[in-house]
Amino acid sequence: MYKIITKKFLNPTVVQMEIESLFVAKKAKPGQFIILRVDEDGERIPLTVAGVDPIRGTTKIIFQVVGATTEKLKHKEEGEYISDFVGPLGVPTHVEGIKRVCIIGGGVGCAIAMPVAQEFHRLGANVTSIIGFRNKDLLILEDEFKEASDRLMVMTDDGSYGRHGNVTVPLKEMLEEDPNQFDLIITIGPLIMMKFVVLTAKPFNVPVTVSMNPIMIDGTGMCGGCRLSLVQDGKRVMKFACVDGPDFNGYEVDFDEAMSRSRQYYDFERHAHEETCNLFQKEVK
Repeated sequence: MYKIITKKFLNPTVVQMEIESLFVAKKAKPGQFIILRVDEDGERIPLTVAGVDPIRGTTKIIFQVVGATTEKLKHKEEGEYISDFVGPLGVPTHVEGIKRVCIIGGGVGCAIAMPVAQEFHRLGANVTSIIGFRNKDLLILEDEFKEASDRLMVMTDDGSYGRHGNVTVPLKEMLEEDPNQFDLIITIGPLIMMKFVVLTAKPFNVPVTVSMNPIMIDGTGMCGGCRLSLVQDGKRVMKFACVDGPDFNGYEVDFDEAMSRSRQYYDFERHAHEETCNLFQKEVK
């Protein structure tokens, strides 16, 4: 059992928790993830490590409430416990030798991008961060990105905060100004956003790393649920996000296939979320 040390709502649908998890906190690196179960009968869900405190033995997770399991987790309070918290899993983000990096986060993907930006900043790299949200109410982690970035641009789709537009707007402007100002672009967020970041960078031949979060069950490559299609040297290759990723070369990812697979369980997930919400409402009454 793993104790919830702190809990904080970052916006109405995004929650941050610190979980007592000594071994994960000692080993986890930026880009890696954990798999948790809220209770013994619950499903496994992957969540990226959003920070660790090896001294306190805690691991930070940030999640958006979208399905039944995240709804259950949202109702857990400080001092309560969750059943399982396994990790770290996956390959850490490659940070060595990168001197100039552009980190692009979209929505709750900023929770994954933040520790990556912090690690590059710690290593002395020049960090440009672009974070995007649908509107001001969904903004998260702005102060953390300010602290870890040499330049920070905040974008909102409706212009209610920061600059009006999506994350590709300032990226294109910067690349047109100087295509050699970044050694690497790292983008983390909705699949459609990452796809267009890759398309924006492609004419300038700047390397792009994308963080993939497909359907995942066991986190060890056994189930095959997290498979991705890559195109390498003209050949289609299958990889598994849990053991080969979650980071991949953005120019190799078949985003259209990934988006199609991500929608397969949308109706089931929405139905399960509604049932769980109704259950909690009945308990409150």
